[in-house]
Amino acid sequence: MIEALEREALRAWVGDIAAAPRRWAPHVRHRADQRIFVPLDCPEGTEAWLICWMPGHDTGFHDHDLSSGAVTIVKGSLREERMAWGGGVTARTYGAGDVFDFGPTDIHRVIHPGGEPAVSIHVYSPELRRMGAYAEGEGGALERHPLATGAELKPLGATG
Repeated sequence: MIEALEREALRAWVGDIAAAPRRWAPHVRHRADQRIFVPLDCPEGTEAWLICWMPGHDTGFHDHDLSSGAVTIVKGSLREERMAWGGGVTARTYGAGDVFDFGPTDIHRVIHPGGEPAVSIHVYSPELRRMGAYAEGEGGALERHPLATGAELKPLGATG
């Protein structure tokens, strides 16, 4: 079994990828109707992605199940929102050069807040196998919906 990387190592690794634009810059392209995802070469047991964003793109609230991750913004800006106990949400906007990380138990969403297109690099360890997306259920209950491997993250509608 491959040992999962710690969050500090993920932050360093995503910075190394960002510092080598020959690895990702040729893949940058944007579409207004959906995010563009391009897998990047990475060590076994991990995952790395280039993601291109336009205004309004939104992952919806989700978790990464068993995986930790780190994200760096290489162009534009993105807003990360995290669910907090008691139903609150904390939010922070990140610009080019910023890095944020998350663990397997964090529930968050990433949104393009508007303005110029954005480009981000995401790394995960261990590689993503399962994720959960969240929606408001009947009576305001928080519902987790398992996602199929490779499913695109996007906001789920209310079910109640």
